[in-house]
Amino acid sequence: MSSFDRPNWDEYFMLQAELAKLRSNCVTRQVGAVIVRNHRQLATGYNGTPPGIKNCFEGGCQRCQDRMDGKIKSGASLDRCLCNHAEANAIMHCAILGIEAGVAGAVLYTTFVPCLECTKMAITIGIKKFVCLDTYPETDYDLLKEAGVEVVHLDKEKVSSWAKKLIDKNE
Repeated sequence: MSSFDRPNWDEYFMLQAELAKLRSNCVTRQVGAVIVRNHRQLATGYNGTPPGIKNCFEGGCQRCQDRMDGKIKSGASLDRCLCNHAEANAIMHCAILGIEAGVAGAVLYTTFVPCLECTKMAITIGIKKFVCLDTYPETDYDLLKEAGVEVVHLDKEKVSSWAKKLIDKNE
């Protein structure tokens, strides 16, 4: 019997989140998110300014520009940021389409552990598992623990190896 290697479900959906982040229009950080239930993708999201608003990379968000210019530190003045987070966009996508995302074991795949605001949204709709690649300085792990949300960190190198394999096969 020959060996047939393919990504496990977590790696597969994280690759989808990595793909989604390529659409980000934020100049400070690119993030992608995918909401999945029963191994089916329900919604994706990436961070950036709302539809109809000038893209962050075009000067649409002064807070992000100030961050890039070194006028404010990472995590500061987030209340001035016009960019929606990837996780929030995925949750809003479900709401817009009338998809009940948080029941029956939905999982949030995201390239960063969600911030406090996105964590509260995910808890509110009932998501009990986050699968992430990177940490985020504004994450409230005590809140996640109290809400019974499991946080799984994937091996970045393994996910990267799948992305490289995809590219190498097309050459």
